[in-house]
Order: sequence, then C-alpha cells, then structure tokens
Amino acid sequence: MNKKKKYNMLWGNFLFLGPSTLVFLAVVVIPFAISIIYSFSNWNGISNEIKFVGLNNFNNIFSGKAKFLDAFWFTLRITAVSVLLINLLGILLAVALTARLPLRNPFRAAFYLPQTMGGLILGFIWQFIFIAGFPAIGDKLNLGFFSQQWLGTEKTAFAALVIVNVWQNAGYVMVIMIAALSGISSELIESAKVDGSRPLNTFLRIKLPLCIPYITVSLFWTISSALKMFETNVSLTKGGPYGSTTSMALNIYNDAFANNKYGLATAEALVFFVIILAITSVQLYMSKRKESQIL
Repeated sequence: MNKKKKYNMLWGNFLFLGPSTLVFLAVVVIPFAISIIYSFSNWNGISNEIKFVGLNNFNNIFSGKAKFLDAFWFTLRITAVSVLLINLLGILLAVALTARLPLRNPFRAAFYLPQTMGGLILGFIWQFIFIAGFPAIGDKLNLGFFSQQWLGTEKTAFAALVIVNVWQNAGYVMVIMIAALSGISSELIESAKVDGSRPLNTFLRIKLPLCIPYITVSLFWTISSALKMFETNVSLTKGGPYGSTTSMALNIYNDAFANNKYGLATAEALVFFVIILAITSVQLYMSKRKESQIL
C-alpha cells in the first residue's frame, strides 16, 4: 500500500470516527478523569477552594464513617432477591405466552407495559398503592397482610421495592425469553415428543439449555439495573425508613447534592463503578463458561 492510500485511509477514518470520538472524550473520558481527581479532595461542589485530602475519603468509605457500606449491603440484598424473582417470573411468563393461548399478544403487551414507564412515575404510583390502595383492600377483605404499613418498616419497605422492581422488569425478561423460545426448532421439539419426552423434561433438557445465551443477557441486564437502582428508590421510599432502604446510587446522590460532600461522593461513585464492573464481569465470565459447557 503506497503512502497516498495510507493517507486517504487515515483521513477517512478520522472523518468517520473523529466526531464520535471527540464527543465520547468530552462526555465520558474527561469527566471520569476529573471525578477521579475530585475523589481525593473535600470539595463541597460549590466553592472555588478545593483541598486535597489524599485517601481520606476512601478511608471513610471502608471504615464505615460514611454510610456507603450500609447502602452497599442493602443494594446487594435487593439485587440478589430482585434478579432471582425477575428472571424466574420472566421465564415463566415466556413459557406461558409461547403456548397456544387465546389473547396471548395482548397479555404480552400488558406484561411489558410497565417497562415503558419511568422509575419515578412507577414509584409514585406504587407509593399511592402501598399507602392507600392496599390498606383499603385489607379493610374490605379483613386481611392483615394488606393492612400493614408497607413503607413504615425496614422489612416491608424492602419487600415493597422488590415488588415494584419485579413488576416493572419481568416483562423485559419475558420478551427476551419469548424470542429465545420462539427460535428453537419445532422439529427438535417434535423429535423429543416422538421419543416420549414429557413437557417438563423437554423444557429442562432441551429448551432451557438452548436459551442459555439469552439468559446470560437477561442476567447481565437485571444485575446491572438492580445495582444502579435510583429512580424507584427516590420516589417510593426516599431511602427510608431511617435510611434502611438507601441504595448505593441514592447514597451517592445524597452525599453530593444534599450533604454537599462532593469529594466524598465522587470517591463513592468510583468505588461503585469498580463494584459494578467486578460483579458484572464475574457474572459474564461464569455465564459464558456455563454456556460453552452446555452448547
């Protein structure tokens, strides 16, 4: 390749990738680098004076002086429960709605509809349901389960957040799994029937292993979404009662914009980024490894 062709190729690549690269640098890379610098300071986010404090912010995070560790353990617990229930319910809905049922398309749309709504809107809607709707049902039917203070205790507030997360996101997993199940060869299923395989055995031994790549995508999405939970947390519980349902994202927001501890918040955000990167990387590695063993 002569110099002119190399020059034309480089110039073409620059024209094609240059604008998007500059935007990526301006929007992602440079702000990320600046936030790393701020994480070593005690800047309040307002004043022009920035005092660098070394690793003091990180020391406060891991020693428990900041509230980040409490938010971390809460986020891990709600992520584990939500991811399990969302994926199980999504798979069950997909199995039911790929069968030859009447009105299955309207049901698919109905179950997917919550995913199209914003987390803030859903949080306020469900806040009304938990505060006014459920108690009204409990009074009418004389059921103490509905009459309890859903947002008033740590356990019930945790359950309320799980209910909303599952209700909002199960439909998305359902769509992914419907695509997976619909792509399985009908000849393969018919062959299993001819061999005397029962429906449950066919699902567990044939359909589910073939859906592993789709399950990997669903797990990655649900884990990352649950770890980054913010809008629903803000609108439904605001981290209460007494900070018991404060997620990592909400804790960072409070430190930055409510407590004016911008330096500490950027340090927490950096730790938050590393945690999400580590968890999702391990999940992807294990899922891909399992996928290669089965397929």
